[in-house]
Amino acid sequence: MNTIEEVREFFSKDYFATENGMVIDEIGDHYAKCSVKIEKRHLNAMGFLMGGVPFVLADFTFAVASNWQKPGTVSLTSNISFLSVAKGDTIYAEAHLIKDGRSTCTYNIDITDNLGNKIALVTTNGFHKA
Repeated sequence: MNTIEEVREFFSKDYFATENGMVIDEIGDHYAKCSVKIEKRHLNAMGFLMGGVPFVLADFTFAVASNWQKPGTVSLTSNISFLSVAKGDTIYAEAHLIKDGRSTCTYNIDITDNLGNKIALVTTNGFHKA
């Protein structure tokens, strides 16, 4: 995969993420930025963003960042720390590689809203199975 269009086509088969509105905005060397526009289906009973939405967005963004150049990495563990509620109408996830070893890798994923509020921080460890 060399272009963002090819990456989007490949990850269009990530049905849970894409059918819940998640899109790939940017790719770079061991990097990805993805987003989702908050809709009614993303809200919890109190009217706030359901905690699973930022987590799924982070997981999807990790998958894109760690696989678009060389497919075969899967998540081993993820840890999410929620920082605040989303006040905007869109949230973004940016995945940055921290460590890339022979068989494992570590990414930090920052979740923000379109108003610049920090929503959550995620650390994901992956395994290179291919």
